[in-house]
Amino acid sequence: MIRISALAMMLCASAVHAAERPWQLEREEDGIRVYLAEVPGSKYKAYRGVVTLKSDLPRLLALQEDVSGSCAWIFSCQQQRLLETKGDVSEIYTRFEMPWPVKSRDSVIQVATRTEADGSVTRLLKAVPERLPEENDFVRVTRVDGQWHMKPLSDGEVEVTYEVHTEPGGSVPSWLANSFVVDAPLETLKGLRAQAERH
Repeated sequence: MIRISALAMMLCASAVHAAERPWQLEREEDGIRVYLAEVPGSKYKAYRGVVTLKSDLPRLLALQEDVSGSCAWIFSCQQQRLLETKGDVSEIYTRFEMPWPVKSRDSVIQVATRTEADGSVTRLLKAVPERLPEENDFVRVTRVDGQWHMKPLSDGEVEVTYEVHTEPGGSVPSWLANSFVVDAPLETLKGLRAQAERH
């Protein structure tokens, strides 16, 4: 319980810090807005994607909780599995494909879910790279700070905000880093929308 409480406090601090970032609109495409922000002390930008979906909150939560299935709509996801769930905190292992010659990445993320007073749901993301031994064929992602925020609207839609800052570990060419921070939120939200609005 102490571990989870400490994690919740740490993630809340990360979420507040992310909200204060100087977000700049980078691209608007197909109803999705992608913002980027500089992160002090990091050469990698944080990204934020925002979209309004014609869906409902239970469906979106179910799509995310299908951990292995959600890999199909998460950008560059190769494989994903649930390691553990305790209360509102889950741990997820993910492998990511990277274009040659960059070595593939993997990560272990703790996801803490909380319901807000207005009925919205926030899922706070935090890397725990030491949770599993490193794999020889993958570079472990050393830092992830981010969140999903899903807010029901009055007209039967849900506003979804997905924001992350990542330290990918190892060497990543600048061209790949610059494209990833735009493609990751854009393609992930496109994929989520395709699943959420399927009839």
